[in-house]
Amino acid sequence: MAVPRINVTFAVANTYTHHAAMVELVDTRDLKSLDPKRSCGFESRSRHTKDATSAILKSFLMKISKFLTLFAASALLLTSCSKLGPLSADNFTVTPNPLETQTGVVPATINGQFPEKYMKKKAVVTVVPELRYANGQVVQGNTATFQGESVAGNDQIISYRVGGNYTLKTTFDYLDCNKAEMYLTFDARLGKKQVKIPAVKVADGIIATSELYKRTVLTADAAIAPDAYQRITKKKQEANIKFLIQQANLRKSELKNNSVQEFVRLLKQINDDHERLAIENVEVSAYASPDGGFSINDRLANQRQQVSEQYVNQELKKIRMQAPVDARYTAQDWDGFQQLVGASDIQDKDIILRVLSMYKDPQEREQQIRNISQAFRELADGILPQLRRSRLTINYETIGRSDEQILSQFASDPSKLSIEEILYAATLKESADDKLKVYNTATRIYPNDQRAFNNIAAIGYAQGNDALLDGFNTARELPEAKANLGLLALKQGDISRAEQLIASATGANSLAEILGNLNLAKGNYAQAEQDFGDTYSNSAALAQILNKNYASADVTLRYIKQPDATTDYLRAILYARMGNTNDAAEALKSALAKDPSLAPYAARDIELAKVKQ
Repeated sequence: MAVPRINVTFAVANTYTHHAAMVELVDTRDLKSLDPKRSCGFESRSRHTKDATSAILKSFLMKISKFLTLFAASALLLTSCSKLGPLSADNFTVTPNPLETQTGVVPATINGQFPEKYMKKKAVVTVVPELRYANGQVVQGNTATFQGESVAGNDQIISYRVGGNYTLKTTFDYLDCNKAEMYLTFDARLGKKQVKIPAVKVADGIIATSELYKRTVLTADAAIAPDAYQRITKKKQEANIKFLIQQANLRKSELKNNSVQEFVRLLKQINDDHERLAIENVEVSAYASPDGGFSINDRLANQRQQVSEQYVNQELKKIRMQAPVDARYTAQDWDGFQQLVGASDIQDKDIILRVLSMYKDPQEREQQIRNISQAFRELADGILPQLRRSRLTINYETIGRSDEQILSQFASDPSKLSIEEILYAATLKESADDKLKVYNTATRIYPNDQRAFNNIAAIGYAQGNDALLDGFNTARELPEAKANLGLLALKQGDISRAEQLIASATGANSLAEILGNLNLAKGNYAQAEQDFGDTYSNSAALAQILNKNYASADVTLRYIKQPDATTDYLRAILYARMGNTNDAAEALKSALAKDPSLAPYAARDIELAKVKQ
């Protein structure tokens, strides 16, 4: 019986030698059918052949193992010298995450790490932050370059053996899209060869709540130039009666001077016109000059008070007028003396004033002044006679038109109203259209008064009517107009221009509220909240939210007189921050019902991620 054979050829190759071995294997599966003697021969031959085959295989496998080890080492060396590996997101920490807007930009701080045995000695890697917006726009931030230990350069060196850490601060322009992802991309070289490192996503974004000031400023109140109308105005009129030295009698010549005659006429006028004039009282103040000793001057001043008071009562009695008369006297009028000397051109007035400051005793003062002989003669002729007097003062009120009278007069003939009365009439109107009619009338009757022009533009700002805004330029000399031009610049996104204009609006009515909007746009939330004070507006509420004063923001939002979609949207953000998702959902629903255009923004808003929409 023929013995089956299996011929197997092994080929072993390496870089240096080639070996081949032919091994003949005998299949002994059918040897039992042969003669035992023949069988033993075959088995002996098989064992010999098997031993030879094992030796050859063992040598072959050892050579294969050495070859594969050499190949792997060569491949690893080749790979490590030709490329830089990918970096993991775990190598980077971004603050804040999610990203958040601040004054029109998106700031971020990157803390990065190059792992050990990563930065090849001849490598140069530039880290390029990118903000990839959902609308497809890409903005690059500040870059940083790092180099290996063998590179000749001035960039931060990263050790190959231990790696290295770095911090990179960057900002991105905010492109009015509140959904974006931040990536780090890399510009890498090994020697002169460009190497590709895959980009790594490191942060999400963007919380853009601070940018909502662009909506809240639209409903900010522009500054109204105020009227100066006061229905009741307090006034006074004085008359002076002079006395001769050492005397207290009223001279006819003094009673005929202009001030006394005006005094008498005004009393009669007040008595005849109770609708427009009302007297409070008449004051009589009598004085003696400080020369001559206190006792004499005390007696003189008292007598001058009595005769002056008697004169006033006689005049009141003549016109049958009831009015209180309050009388008093001053024995030595040192205060009046000091004022007159200070305002005079007396040669030695500085010495006299120094005496008054150095000596408090009246007699010592008088003696020291008398010692200045030439000066005392000037005092006796020019100053002291003016201090021997009585001052009569009428304190009274003027009563202007009532609200009803002003509106009635405006309806019949507004030209008979003063500019203050017309401007005041506008404040009595409820609707913006009615106010505009009043202000337009004011510009026609009083075209040189800029306040009405400013106020027309202020109403136009509130209405979103750009056609009326030119009034701000017409009235640009007014502080209110300057403040409003700043508010307009803020609305247009020009914060720098707004700051310049508002800084020049010192004294403007409602300036604090406009300053609050400016500081809100600049990111000064605490100062903005302080500026707004008790103002209830969308801007005030936004400042409080960004300043994390949630309780005050809740109150402000509740008291806004005309809540709009922005008001409700701010409520949704406030409630979401406070963890009240149910109320946040209701507020958001109301906001979207009032302004459906908010829906895409709301869908991307990270602040509302947990709020059902």
